[in-house]
Amino acid sequence: MDAPRLDIDLTKIKNNAKTIVELCNKRGIDVVGVTKGVSGMPEVGKAMLEGGVCALADARMRNIIKLRKSGITSEIMMLRLPRISSVKAIVKHTDLSFNSEINMIRSLADKSRALSASHRIILMTDIGDLREGIMYTQVMHIIKRILSLKGIELCGIGTNVGCYGGVLPSEENMGLLAKIVRDIRYKYSIPIPVVSIGGTNCLSLISNGNMPKEINQIRVGEGILLGRDSAHNAIIDGTSQDAFKLAADIVEIKNKPSMPIGSIGKDAFGNTPKFKDKGVRRKALIALGKQDARLSGLLPIDKKIKILGGSSDYIIIDINDSDFDYALGDEIHFHLLYPGLLSVSTSPFVGHHFPEDIYNENQCPASTI
Repeated sequence: MDAPRLDIDLTKIKNNAKTIVELCNKRGIDVVGVTKGVSGMPEVGKAMLEGGVCALADARMRNIIKLRKSGITSEIMMLRLPRISSVKAIVKHTDLSFNSEINMIRSLADKSRALSASHRIILMTDIGDLREGIMYTQVMHIIKRILSLKGIELCGIGTNVGCYGGVLPSEENMGLLAKIVRDIRYKYSIPIPVVSIGGTNCLSLISNGNMPKEINQIRVGEGILLGRDSAHNAIIDGTSQDAFKLAADIVEIKNKPSMPIGSIGKDAFGNTPKFKDKGVRRKALIALGKQDARLSGLLPIDKKIKILGGSSDYIIIDINDSDFDYALGDEIHFHLLYPGLLSVSTSPFVGHHFPEDIYNENQCPASTI
């Protein structure tokens, strides 16, 4: 089978979604499945929906259109703050968008009226991570301006933690979000039916029963796709971590020194590499490079293989200590962390395959020659 290739187990994705939905639903919280980690792959979006998520969300319009063209009619949210140039597409293809700029919200309202459409928004508030959102001290003022607009429906308040500042969800910052919602409801006598948080790193607070009752929606990508919570370096109970496996084939095997020969300057990416002299080692080059994958997000399934580095076209691996006698054309297989999945799924040079039976990682890979 052609490589590089991403093998995808849709049953495991569905089951991961089901596990997380059941966990959250017990606390009165709906789950939105985030598909940006797989570039809006429709098959994955459908598996999430089969697992019980209430809606899908993505950060790229191209991905959302792909989901729509595949026949998905469920609610789809635009995660990334809208661009002025994308207003018509957002109103046309999405049910809801996340916003923080009053001028953008006004543009969405104008376009909704022009198209005789209905569009809902969630107002993003920043409770400390310093990514998107109105600072929490300014929320009450902006709400008044939003309520004066025709053609737009304010259906919720949202926030995001962990993605930029690394701020972890806590009883304190989630409590602040809950207080903001209570204040809005009291002052303006409006329901604010949705209180949305992102992302996977909030699951631990939910499972511990420490999430404020006002919060009723969570946006989850990594937890469903990979069964991991990288912010807490944790595995999510009852989920699979191997729904995605990457395969790339060997194009060269040589015994080479572990130290380059000559003066060392910067590599093609502007970094000055460092090496440790381990003598002559058996190394392999695979037909997958930094153009396709973030190396730090790849975990060799053969635990006796080590990734040494890479260029735009190749990854160099040390196979010296492996129990397998690798040959030219054999495939090297990897599990993925979220940065690895995000990069690999975005590459047009990595194919997607949905096998019924994912290969046994305890067996030596058969030669493809």
